[in-house]
Amino acid sequence: MTNIVGIDLGTTFSALSILNAIGKPEMIPNADGERLTPSAIFFDEENSDIVRVGIEAINSRHLNAQRSVRWIKRHMGDTKYQKKIDSKDWTPVELSALILKKLKQDCSVEHGDICDAVISVPAHFDEVRRKATMEAGKIAGLNVIGIVNEPVAAALYYATNRQVSGKVLVYDLGGGTFDVTIMDVKGHEMKIICSQGDHALGGIDFDQKILEILEQKYKDKFNADLIGSDEDRAKYEDEAEDIKRTLSRRDVAKKMLYGPAGNMRVEITREMFEKAISPLMDRADILVEVALGEAGIEPGEIDKVLLVGGSTRIPLVQQRLDKMFGHTPETAVNVDECVALGAALHAGLTTLREKPDTMPAGISGGLMDINLTDVCNHSYGTICAPIDKVTGRRVIQNRIILNKNTPLPCEASQTFYTLKKGQAEVEVTITQGEGNDVEFVNKIATYKFELPPDRPAECPIKVTYSYDVNQRMHCKFEDLESGRVFEVDLCLDQDGKISESNKKDKNKQLSAVGRSKVE
Repeated sequence: MTNIVGIDLGTTFSALSILNAIGKPEMIPNADGERLTPSAIFFDEENSDIVRVGIEAINSRHLNAQRSVRWIKRHMGDTKYQKKIDSKDWTPVELSALILKKLKQDCSVEHGDICDAVISVPAHFDEVRRKATMEAGKIAGLNVIGIVNEPVAAALYYATNRQVSGKVLVYDLGGGTFDVTIMDVKGHEMKIICSQGDHALGGIDFDQKILEILEQKYKDKFNADLIGSDEDRAKYEDEAEDIKRTLSRRDVAKKMLYGPAGNMRVEITREMFEKAISPLMDRADILVEVALGEAGIEPGEIDKVLLVGGSTRIPLVQQRLDKMFGHTPETAVNVDECVALGAALHAGLTTLREKPDTMPAGISGGLMDINLTDVCNHSYGTICAPIDKVTGRRVIQNRIILNKNTPLPCEASQTFYTLKKGQAEVEVTITQGEGNDVEFVNKIATYKFELPPDRPAECPIKVTYSYDVNQRMHCKFEDLESGRVFEVDLCLDQDGKISESNKKDKNKQLSAVGRSKVE
């Protein structure tokens, strides 16, 4: 049997965990002996096929920021983003694959071939971002057997290592994303109720607030700009991150600023920092309130709050949660590692469910009593044109087929009808989002479904959506009279857009990343 691993592909740090012989997850250090690998990439200046990933890439940013990449997770699913290095335009999927390839290579040195993997994603990632993450894993040479939501993975590890029961809220504030998930936990049985989140809220936003303070202080003294180049910005972004960490331990952080108009010593207090990040914390608080409302739960009904992600070390985070829920949040496990550890457990559960004969008795025995029920994190529908009962006219609207928070695996169908006589095709659009207004939902993909000719109007088309426990979606469109069927397993094409087939494009991407030597 191949090794079973879980990967936390993070905005600022990534990590890999493997299941040991008795089904317990263990963190695997990288080639530098560190359990966390910075999600940073640097392309060698002499040979762009040599790629540095990790701490060396962080340090190299100060020398040539144009050849470096950080926080690529923020751009996952963005078809317009590309990083041009020499003659190649790198997509977020390809860049993420380089980070995954580094984790895979380093783990393989000690543990041999690494293939089957579950990769974590923010709970509020949309379908395009989820598929992009899976595609990155495939390009890196991994067999991605599933995707797991980061707070779910963390709760899975918490629940199997600590006494956790009742209504549990997982507060996941990482380097670049924020999620809040509410679940019912009874021992090793976990049922997800709902999730909310923001894929652009995290530690790097807090760092930016500190950087703005540093720039303003320098401007006030010298009437000059502190930052004059990309390399300067890279340097002071790292300084800002260091100040943030210091302020989690102390009331004051002190730094020297070396700018073009002169040098100066600055002091930033925790009070200054907390005032600067207060609007960001308000956004997180609102999402917590939305999740509670969606679950129909009052704050006092939450039995335990579990902290996940390095940014939860900020004292203001814990103070706000304490005030909101009336009890101190739980920090009993390593908040930086619990997602990767839980992802490995999820990978083991996936293998046990789908290929039980391949799993050694020791590992299966360690997983047998764990039961996880996840849910859809978004609603999925299609665009139709029903007749308005008041006006008698057709109106364009989104019709939800698969509802948010439906337990996985799930399947739902609805029947729609052709609009006119002789209609030879129907445009089928897969949507993601809540409500009927087409302006406020994401149009994931649109296809042409060809129909038999010369038929009357009002011919029935059955639409069926299914979503499995590994976060894979399948769509089926069936013309009931002719039996003609159009089926789609959502994936990405070479432009990072959703497509029903990407075999040719995938091979092209594999060769591009495969030529690069990752170190």
